[in-house]
Amino acid sequence: MQMNFEALSRAATEARGLAMDAVQASQSGHLGLPLGCAEVGAVLYGFLLRHNPDQPRWINRDYFILSAGHGSMFLYAWLHLSGYDVSIEDIKRFRQLHSKTPGHPEFFETPGVECTTGPLGQGVGNAVGVAMAARMAQAHFNTTEHRIFDQHVFCLAGDGCLQEGVSSEASAFAAHFGLDNLILIYDSNAITLDAMAKQTQSEDTRKRYEAYGFDTQEIQGDDMQEFLDACNIAKERNNGRPQFIIIHTVAGKGIPEIEGTAKAHGEAGAKFVDAARKNLGLPEEHYFVSKETRGYFAEHKKKLLADFAQWEKTWKGWREKNPEKARALDNAIDKKVPQDLLEKIPAFPTDAKLATRKAGGEVLQPIAKVMPNLISGSADLYGSTMNYIKESDDFTRDNPGGRNIRFGIREHGMCAILNGVSYHGIFRASGATFLVFSDYARPSIRLAALARLPNIYIFTHDSIGVGEDGPTHQPVETVSALRLIRHLDVIRPADPEETAGAFVAACERIDGPTLLSLTRQNVPMLNGIDVKLRREGVRRGGYVAKQEGAPLDLIILSCGSELQHALAAAKELGAGTRVVSMPCMERFNRESEEYREEVLPKKCRKRVAIEAGVPEIWYQYVGLDGKVIGLHRFGLSAPGGEVMKEFGIDAQHVIDAARSLS
Repeated sequence: MQMNFEALSRAATEARGLAMDAVQASQSGHLGLPLGCAEVGAVLYGFLLRHNPDQPRWINRDYFILSAGHGSMFLYAWLHLSGYDVSIEDIKRFRQLHSKTPGHPEFFETPGVECTTGPLGQGVGNAVGVAMAARMAQAHFNTTEHRIFDQHVFCLAGDGCLQEGVSSEASAFAAHFGLDNLILIYDSNAITLDAMAKQTQSEDTRKRYEAYGFDTQEIQGDDMQEFLDACNIAKERNNGRPQFIIIHTVAGKGIPEIEGTAKAHGEAGAKFVDAARKNLGLPEEHYFVSKETRGYFAEHKKKLLADFAQWEKTWKGWREKNPEKARALDNAIDKKVPQDLLEKIPAFPTDAKLATRKAGGEVLQPIAKVMPNLISGSADLYGSTMNYIKESDDFTRDNPGGRNIRFGIREHGMCAILNGVSYHGIFRASGATFLVFSDYARPSIRLAALARLPNIYIFTHDSIGVGEDGPTHQPVETVSALRLIRHLDVIRPADPEETAGAFVAACERIDGPTLLSLTRQNVPMLNGIDVKLRREGVRRGGYVAKQEGAPLDLIILSCGSELQHALAAAKELGAGTRVVSMPCMERFNRESEEYREEVLPKKCRKRVAIEAGVPEIWYQYVGLDGKVIGLHRFGLSAPGGEVMKEFGIDAQHVIDAARSLS
């Protein structure tokens, strides 16, 4: 089938018009990319992409990911033209309250938007994750008779995306693991927001990507035939090398006053839109789309639906021949978790003394056995984070079915890639590193929370208990900082049994990410608390771990490795003292008011909390009249127990604080 250049050239012009009108109306937005890359959108959405506008989440669609998310009107215009549920009214409400067309594309908000890319470079990482997940899906579900997964991932990125370090981490990963289903399109328009690109970069980006291991091509972005040829070459190579297409474009093309300059990046061209529309041959009617363009995309949609119907025949045949695989895929797509998952985890010996990272490694094994879609990656730290799935092997270019992902020392890239895996929607993404390095990954974690992705972060070495490595590796403020990210559950279990509950809680949560904060140092089994209570209590975020007699006079709160000190203090303080384990503040705060009152009755105002971190966040529970034993400085390099003692993280300081309360 030949591409209709006349029809798609007209569509490109009209897509430019939609972008100009929307940005002018809102007096906010970015015109550079939507105008400069219009021909790229025409080829992708008008001819090349395999997708279904009526079923935006079709599992075998090609992906288009806009890493340069500030150019969102590019995406909204093409989604509208190609038949997604993005109306002309939605285009008119660009960047307005509660619209389907926010300033940067957001997952779940707009049909056809694959990722919440947000900050520059994230979309590259997301695209790598989607490409990896697509490879894994092929390995797990395709058969010699039925090929139900055969996807390509297109990602459009600009200079800003490729300057950000996260894209470098992700690109190196993609090349090493041979993700040749990834086609990265580099919009090289020679500008950044502040200035011409030459003022901040002088590298040869093509050679950089060749050095990673990409195949590269370089073309003019407004030549539709050249772009189509480049994409076809990229799709057909299948040579174990991801594809990198450099397209030279003119930012803000169509507005002579700004095109090709840094001013074209933003809305500076809005005041020239009326003249530009006339120069482009557009009528006075704003938000104009011709009957011819409507007709072209209506016909193209028929072809897309016919292709989808053909795939459905393969899909039905596959399901009939492979009922067990079909059931596993259905469960994965629906994010089903075994109802008896907690019962699958054996109880720990009562005399065990394990670090919660070690306990987590043991808990992971039975979970992975009954959740075959769970993958577990690590940033070059499996020996320390202990989250290797023993019954599986490594994901490699030769073994894409492996469930253990060696991300290398790339924490930010790892978490952006995990987001891509979750956007793909079949595999449960989890990854591990030391907790202090979450600062390297925080933007990706925040975006996972914003998009409510069910990622699981297994982050170890959670406090000054790290010891000899010193303050650079002791995350004094990190846990509290992570707790401030909306929709992120942070769980800090106190012993192996709470760790079992924490892993299950993370698996069961499918409406947002969960971070497990685990110890390097050994912790005692808290045998004075019933095993079932420890496991189930974590799932509620907080629970009454112990009460020394009645009536209630004092509440001590804690979590993680410090809960042992709260229990020891309560024993010394005697009757009327309650200990509340609070492994997950976010879960506890979502509980009913009745349950929260049951655990922390308002009438008991004498309260003390202890955690080896910054104290401020605990005042939500102890009140201004309460006391918090915590840290007001960075740590020290010494054995972990000595550091804890030096900073007063012990039972005696809890006892002293409690006795000082009136």
